[in-house]
Amino acid sequence: MLKLQSMKKISVYLLSLLFFFSPGCNGTADDASGANDTYASLKVNFNAPVAANGPRCWWWWLNSNVTKEAITRDLEAMHDKGFSGAMIFDAGTELWWGPDDNPPNGPVFSGPEWTELYLHALREAKRLGLKLGLSIQSGWNLGGPGVTLEEKAKQITWSETTVSGGAHLTQQLPVPASNYDYYRDICVLAYPSRQTDREPISHLTAKSGARELGGSAPDCRFLLNDHPSVEGEYDAQLEDIIDVTTHLQPDGTLQWDAPAGNWTILRIGYTPTLAHVATSSDNWKGHVIDYLSSEAFENYWNRNVEHLLQKAGPMTGTVLKQLETDSWECGGMNWSTHFAEEFDQYNGYSIIKYLPVVAGKIIENRETSNAFLADLRKTIAHLVSENHYRVFAEHAAKHNLGIQPESAGPHTAPLDGITNYSHSDIVMSEFWIPSPHRPYPENRFFVKQAASAAHIYGKQFVGAESFTSLRKPHWADELWHDLKPSMDYEFCEGLNMIFFHTFTCSPKEMGIPGQEYFAGTHVNPQVTWWDHSDPFMDYINRVQSVLQQGKFVADVLFYYGDHVPNIAVYKGFNRAGALPGYDYDVTNEEVLLQLVVEDGMVVVPGGLKYRLLVLPDHRVLSLAALEKVGQLVKQGATVLGPKPERLVSLVGGQGAQTRFHEMADALWGKVPGETGTQHIGKGMLAWGVTSSDFLQNEGIPFDFEVIGHTNQSDFQYIHYTIGDADVYFVSNQANEPRTAACAFRVTGREPELWDPVTGDITTASAFQQEEGRTVVPIRFDPFGSVLVWFQKSIPREARGKAASNSPDFNRIKEVVGPWKVQFDPEWGAPGEVFFPTLTDWTDHPEEGVKFYSGEASYSSTFDFARKQDKRYWLQLNRVKDAGIAAVRLNGHDLGILWTQPFRIEITDALLSGSNELEVVVVNTWQNRLIGDRGKPQEERYTTTNIRIRDDWHLRESGLLGPVEILERQARN
Repeated sequence: MLKLQSMKKISVYLLSLLFFFSPGCNGTADDASGANDTYASLKVNFNAPVAANGPRCWWWWLNSNVTKEAITRDLEAMHDKGFSGAMIFDAGTELWWGPDDNPPNGPVFSGPEWTELYLHALREAKRLGLKLGLSIQSGWNLGGPGVTLEEKAKQITWSETTVSGGAHLTQQLPVPASNYDYYRDICVLAYPSRQTDREPISHLTAKSGARELGGSAPDCRFLLNDHPSVEGEYDAQLEDIIDVTTHLQPDGTLQWDAPAGNWTILRIGYTPTLAHVATSSDNWKGHVIDYLSSEAFENYWNRNVEHLLQKAGPMTGTVLKQLETDSWECGGMNWSTHFAEEFDQYNGYSIIKYLPVVAGKIIENRETSNAFLADLRKTIAHLVSENHYRVFAEHAAKHNLGIQPESAGPHTAPLDGITNYSHSDIVMSEFWIPSPHRPYPENRFFVKQAASAAHIYGKQFVGAESFTSLRKPHWADELWHDLKPSMDYEFCEGLNMIFFHTFTCSPKEMGIPGQEYFAGTHVNPQVTWWDHSDPFMDYINRVQSVLQQGKFVADVLFYYGDHVPNIAVYKGFNRAGALPGYDYDVTNEEVLLQLVVEDGMVVVPGGLKYRLLVLPDHRVLSLAALEKVGQLVKQGATVLGPKPERLVSLVGGQGAQTRFHEMADALWGKVPGETGTQHIGKGMLAWGVTSSDFLQNEGIPFDFEVIGHTNQSDFQYIHYTIGDADVYFVSNQANEPRTAACAFRVTGREPELWDPVTGDITTASAFQQEEGRTVVPIRFDPFGSVLVWFQKSIPREARGKAASNSPDFNRIKEVVGPWKVQFDPEWGAPGEVFFPTLTDWTDHPEEGVKFYSGEASYSSTFDFARKQDKRYWLQLNRVKDAGIAAVRLNGHDLGILWTQPFRIEITDALLSGSNELEVVVVNTWQNRLIGDRGKPQEERYTTTNIRIRDDWHLRESGLLGPVEILERQARN
């Protein structure tokens, strides 16, 4: 109906390509010689976004029930809306919190029929200029029907027997508990029996890597601790344990000349875990592979993946760009075929005589046992990284492909999130919109870790499975209210590539709105607002086009420790202590050990520099980390953190413990005060204050601040450099308009305000520079956002003396109606309804209006007397429930609105005298689905596999206004 957005794109498309692909403008932020070209090309793309920067999606092939026709339709729809690509993701819908109705079975994943559909998708994507990725299985938790018990994830199991010695023993040892009747021995150990009355090892199954912890990205440092030690509470001393494995006969009988006394015999082995592939198509059920085994991954790859890449031919690496596996939700695993040898190699000591600790025994003492468990978890995490994700990346690279697995939580598996990310091409995370399953920021936002990994390892793209939700009504999302604030928050954590979750492929045979996944926000051609979604997609595109080119700016590098599980949490937890005023990255031990010092700054392998290295506050470091801290300080770094008190590891033995405490005393002193500083070599060590306070005390201005605002977290920000420009993205996180005095740590340059909703770029006429910062007054709409550019030197005539960058609007008229509203009769409504005033459709007595879903066109006339020295805007205020409105005035298509307060300039279309106004609004599928609830299918207007719950309620719908005409002074 309204083609303004598409025409605008086409009009400058060739110009944008000219700039984007011009020599010296290759998107590299460090290329100073191309800085002006980069700035110019970004301005062009900001005005009319190009698909290269557009969003992508999880493209669900539910139960493999897709057709070539549906594939083509979806890809053409993505292309039309400016997507840059999609991730093919075969999956089912049934899970314990469902189920909705599963779609009919399609062909088996990676089988011949499925492969032909996949190849059709690649050919169509090539035709349309889209990039595709492929999830290398159906569902998640890597595995499937071909995975054998030998390849399956494994866990330690044991049995215990007490015997009397002093003679030759012939003792049948019980087979430890097993799953699937599969058990293999690791060792048989004997030690003198002794009675102990003690507390059990706390959280043993989690400490041994045998299970996940609950929640999302919880603080797992408590696993480094245990009950206070008690003298003599041990079960065995290491020197008293005898390895009698060679005396175990094939029938499970122990033949052993046992010394005198009572002996405890532990038969220790392993068995497969119960983990299975989750949410797969019906024909892809099966075991989860052993993530600690490179052989298990390679066998899976050769059976299920390699032939898909071979058959794609030259499209592999050109059209098909990334491979994916989804998040770890398969519980714990703590053994593998070669685990004993790999543990010994990684830690420098043998695991065998410490294995009784996994069975709950205290060996030597409680501290030693707990330190072994920490080494065990760290080894598991190391093998997950090296034998699974590194091998995945190496296999993909042979085909010129990158990987983008969700390899770092938020489920708390025995892994180190940032280390796993080191192998990724696109560093993938996820974020959620508020829903009953995840209602709070701490369990919705997870991008900070992924962004940090990208920054420290020097990777460009930070992606996220975006707008995920669960246990909330489907199709009940208002773009500006439900999606935008969460997206903007994650942009401020470092996100620069949206992957919609979800975009479900739904063949026409499945009806409308069709088949859908059980979770997520539905974004596809079956949603009511798809045809009007261009400005929403353009917003994402504009923001990403800038952020993807930026080099992140932060003052603080926070080391989050070497414990496992280890998953960095969202920015708001502020573990780095940098808030308010400063930003930070998180680093792991691997990168910490590679840090160098340049001009007093610590520098990561990715090239970013930080003023301050912050240590964790739990006072536990590895010896390697402590030695590196000492080295960095001597070389000129500034390090902030408390004196470490414990080395929770057996690596290096007692000599390492001695060295650890000697070094800590040398750096912090034997009894450091609550606060203090030490100048060591060229650098400084400090403790007892937050990093924000420390930087303030050192005279470093806040990088960003809203002056005079009490709660700084109401505004989120992120800071990049692009060439020689400083660029800030700032988000108002409140559902109310605000005017903020935003202070940026930049001077000598003129601020520009880039509006990602409209594409407008204006030079700030109101700003002041003081104490190393530029203060810019900015007016934010509810959940509003802006990019602030500092590129050009301040011209002599431009001193920022204006009173405001956003002059006030004056309300001068209300368009009161009456309104003629045109509905689509195919969805149960009368063709035309007369509304004397603007009212909610759900209050209408006629069921066809009350339960209507889709587009409706409002039209009315009004008289107006315009003035030549004024400019005019139309403001709709309340538009329900998708929050989308398309405006036409006197036959002129003015654009599509999707953000509060739904305001658009009408100056050029407004007439003196009579004016004809048309507003097309869209609501979601909710009301029509509720109207169809409980009816036989033949009486319904809608068809879907999603079950319409009894707790779904009608949603306020329609143009609710008031519809107002606003004016302000014309610009020169």
